[in-house]
Amino acid sequence: MTAGAPPRPHPAPPTPPSEPPQSLPGTTIVTPALAGLATIGAATSLTGVIQGLSWLGYIIVVTLLVGCTGLALRTVRTPAPLVGLAQLLVLLFLVTGVFTNSGMLAIIPGPEALAELNDVLVAAFDEIRTGLPPVEASPPILCLVTIAIGLVAVLVDTLAVAATAPAATGLILLCVYAVPSALAGDLLPWWTFALGTASFAALLAVDGAHRQRTWRNRTTPGIGASPGSASAPVAVVAAALVVGLVAGSTVTAIGTEGSLPGSSSGGDNAPGGLGVNPFTSLRGMLDQGSNVELFRVQGLGEDRRLMRAFTLDTYRPGQGWGLPDGPMPAGVPANGPLPAAPGDDGSGPSREIRIEPVNWFDLWLPTYGSPRGLRNLSEGWYYDNTSGTVFRERRQRPAPYIEVASLEEPSKDDLRVTDPKTEELPPVYTTADDVDPRVVDLAEQLTEGATNNFDRAEAIWRYFGAENGFVYDTETAPVTDPDALADFVLNGKRGFCEQYASSMAVMLRAIGIPSRVAIGFTTGYPTGEGRTITSQDAHAWVEVYFGDRGWVTFDPTPLSDGRGYVPPYLAPEDTPDAPSSSAQDDVPTSSSSEQSSQNPVPEDQAQGGGGPRDEPFYTAPSWSGWGSLVSAVLAVLLTAAVLVLGRRMTSGRHTSTGPPLPNWLAPLAGALWLLSLLLLAWQWHWSAALALLVLAGLGLTPSLLRKQRRRNRLRTIEDRQPTAASAAWDELLDECADRGIEIPKTDTVRLAAQKVAQRHHLDEQGKNDLRTVVGVVERSWYSPDAGENDPEFARAFQSLRASLRRTAPLSWRGRLLPRSLFRRRAES
Repeated sequence: MTAGAPPRPHPAPPTPPSEPPQSLPGTTIVTPALAGLATIGAATSLTGVIQGLSWLGYIIVVTLLVGCTGLALRTVRTPAPLVGLAQLLVLLFLVTGVFTNSGMLAIIPGPEALAELNDVLVAAFDEIRTGLPPVEASPPILCLVTIAIGLVAVLVDTLAVAATAPAATGLILLCVYAVPSALAGDLLPWWTFALGTASFAALLAVDGAHRQRTWRNRTTPGIGASPGSASAPVAVVAAALVVGLVAGSTVTAIGTEGSLPGSSSGGDNAPGGLGVNPFTSLRGMLDQGSNVELFRVQGLGEDRRLMRAFTLDTYRPGQGWGLPDGPMPAGVPANGPLPAAPGDDGSGPSREIRIEPVNWFDLWLPTYGSPRGLRNLSEGWYYDNTSGTVFRERRQRPAPYIEVASLEEPSKDDLRVTDPKTEELPPVYTTADDVDPRVVDLAEQLTEGATNNFDRAEAIWRYFGAENGFVYDTETAPVTDPDALADFVLNGKRGFCEQYASSMAVMLRAIGIPSRVAIGFTTGYPTGEGRTITSQDAHAWVEVYFGDRGWVTFDPTPLSDGRGYVPPYLAPEDTPDAPSSSAQDDVPTSSSSEQSSQNPVPEDQAQGGGGPRDEPFYTAPSWSGWGSLVSAVLAVLLTAAVLVLGRRMTSGRHTSTGPPLPNWLAPLAGALWLLSLLLLAWQWHWSAALALLVLAGLGLTPSLLRKQRRRNRLRTIEDRQPTAASAAWDELLDECADRGIEIPKTDTVRLAAQKVAQRHHLDEQGKNDLRTVVGVVERSWYSPDAGENDPEFARAFQSLRASLRRTAPLSWRGRLLPRSLFRRRAES
């Protein structure tokens, strides 16, 4: 265009089609409703890990509250970030009102309510780590489920409604399915996948139909009622749903119980249920990828005894051994003398055993032999004489404690003549329903001709030897029989202590002999004056009841690494019964009345009352798990808000712009992502969290240096210092370099200004501010003391920077790795 020529008139933009009213159901009601329905549908997968259906009511309530909050606030045009924060606040009010008793006005959380809520969540994670699915729907579990699904509901509602990206919710809903699928012992029922898929498909179909109406540029009579426009996406997703379910039920069993309703179930490859449930949880808790030291023991001498943590008395066909239903037994306080254990008449010598927990954090307190007394325990520990276990209601890291126990063992002859006195025990110790007849026949054949319970138990114990083909292995043999017990005993004969202990105990009960499964640790290895027990020593064995002799140990697992323990009463007939220790005289013994005056407790332990020790700094805090989850969800919400607001500002660049993107929003989202990753890494190992923190610091260093340089220059400009003009020009060139446009410093001021305006597409306001800055810089360079005193200079420069942010937003790469910083270093 030549100078002086009138500007060409720009064609008027076409009038956009009229927007549908905000009150249309398809835009304000149907989409949030289907988003909530999709959340509830995905949450039904929890049926595989939580007992009953009481939790479903909590999920429905929290999803409705989240959806209705979002619907009400969007009706009055509340910004999307505030809607998400309000939904999170409503979730917090709900959890506080339902699961705590100290909230202000019942629902507003104060310090006491937050502390109470933290205790509830810690208890929930304790139940998850100590039990196997399906867990009881206790208040802590319900609280955890309400919070988790509430956060999912907020995220799904934000993506589907605020970000208008319902397809992105599929990844979130898939994560909901992934947790119970990984934890459940059985495959999830088919209907939960059908419900979740159908609701998600409906969400996509409604969104597709709405987009089709919005994007069309011409109006067609009857478009709102045209069946073809809405039926096409519905037909596609419905066909995909049917094909997926049919293929999943016929080709593979993944994702469902193996078949649709009406088809056959079971079969030769049906997954078995043989095992010891709490032991599986224990092993998972202890398996940290390396051998972790758990206990240091002194006072055993050369005795190679098994260390009992707890016992299991309930056999559930198809599932294995577990704890009985219902609450913990009442028990008696464990700190002090204890009631006599079955079979201990108090006449034998007592052994003092000093046990120092190193990395043990649990609600069970391991003991040896027949406990007679415990010292240095904090309040809250109880002893149950029937099960022979010491426990508490909440997990704790116990301080070093002293056990006074009887390690005396009966002889083979004593056990043969002992009256079993089965009637003294609760019926649970002899109950074994639905045992495969082949296993019962095998037990009867092995014990045929035996005249006492000991010979019968020994015959079954010897059956699990290498001479009968049994092999210890961390993996079981391939499944060849639908009954897991019969498959292991008769066919596979390969497995680890869970299978051996579970099988022998069931076979004993099948022929009327009382038995139970004990969970604990093998003998460990000697170190210095005692023994060390590690996570690799976790073990399961069988205990058989012999009347006046109490519970007697039988370990059927064929260990060949020296960790096994064969008591003298199971030695071959030609081997005389010898004491299991040749150094018992070298360890201190005492009667129960003398123990209070021996082996005084160190002063620091006495003052602490034997309570739990403070966790070292490198141990992840108890709240790190859910803290990482909450941080991740908040980070996702803020990231979605940044993307939504950024897209709206970009789309309205040349028309009317909305409120600017808050400067704190993106950094806060990044900080929450970093916090979530740090807490997650801390749970694995403190060194991983430290390494991640160092890497994050190194990665942020260039950005921090650039911000500091920018802050110094802006302060120089605001203070109208003599170098203000030069500082402004250097900052402008660096801003261009950070955006990928290099302007040589050899260019004249006016030539450089033209490049800035053209390459960054400055708007009119930005061009005017650039002219002001260029004029001040030229006057400052060529007429000292004539530029930096211009009162409009600082304002114009700040306005110019704002124009650059509008027309040429700085990329994340430009923020984290500013090119101007490296360019300056290269020039120097």
